[in-house]
Amino acid sequence: MENDKVNKDETTLDKNKAEANKTEDTIGLNEVLVSIGEENYTTNIQYGDLSLIADEPLELGGQNKGMAPSQLLLSSVGACKAITMRMYANRKKWKVNRIDIKISSEVQKSEQQQTTFIRCNIFIDGDLDEEQKRRIYMIGEKCPVQKMLQNPIVVESNLIDTNS
Repeated sequence: MENDKVNKDETTLDKNKAEANKTEDTIGLNEVLVSIGEENYTTNIQYGDLSLIADEPLELGGQNKGMAPSQLLLSSVGACKAITMRMYANRKKWKVNRIDIKISSEVQKSEQQQTTFIRCNIFIDGDLDEEQKRRIYMIGEKCPVQKMLQNPIVVESNLIDTNS
């Protein structure tokens, strides 16, 4: 029984070492590399040849060089919805000039839980009737990022010992 635990611990350690040795060249399709140095709180986010900066505003001690993480999350929802709607309209060969999505969030806390409300106001401009706009809107409600956030999420973090 104890031998099984040792083997499992060694396997986990091996996996963690392999993970720590990954470079930008081996980042997978759903993986990004996030790095922060000594400058408060400028964070580099990299995916292959693409990169962006996250930061906090000056009033929170950041350098205001990029969007805050919560703004990036809202941006992910909006971008996913817009792309999903555009793909659908393109497949249908419908004339859509522009899709604008204004997204906000609000957190409501109680003693038992915290609930985050993400509100999306969607404007679709194009040569479309109301039924076409409704169908485009409904497809946007099924975007992968929104579906991910509406289902249970488990965030698993592992401290990688790079000195071993």
